[in-house]
Formats: sequence, C-alpha cells, structure tokens
Amino acid sequence: MESTTAVIGALLFILLVIGANFAMYAIVRGATRTGGKKSFLETFSESLNASPKSKDNSMDDLRRKIEELNEGKKDAPPESEK
Repeated sequence: MESTTAVIGALLFILLVIGANFAMYAIVRGATRTGGKKSFLETFSESLNASPKSKDNSMDDLRRKIEELNEGKKDAPPESEK
C-alpha cells in the first residue's frame, strides 16, 4: 500500500515538473516570436535591453504629478481641526 502511494506521488511530481517546463517554454516561445524577421537570440537580447528612455519618461511624468499635487496642497486653505 505504501509503495503504490509513493509511486503515485512520484508520478504526480514528475508530471508537475514536466507541465511547468512546458508552460515556461510556451511563454518564452510566444514572447520571442517575431514572424521570422530576426533570430531567436537577437529578439531575446532586445527584450532584455529595454530602452531607458521610456523609463525616464515615466519617471518625469511621476515627478510632474507629484509637483502638481504639492502645489495643490499649498494653494488650498488649511483645514480647521474640531
């Protein structure tokens, strides 16, 4: 009885590992597919080297929003405490 339970557990574990590997392969394959224009390694290296310009733009937008909110606080009258 114990040996059959151990065998079933081992098989389930092996199937789980194989399933996880297949899922990761499908995710990476789909992310790097470009329609045959570039090779796999070129596409993969480009995806790793994201342009810092887009990061800078998002940080600038965030900085502007924070400044607008701080200016809004300065213009508003102080709230009275009861």
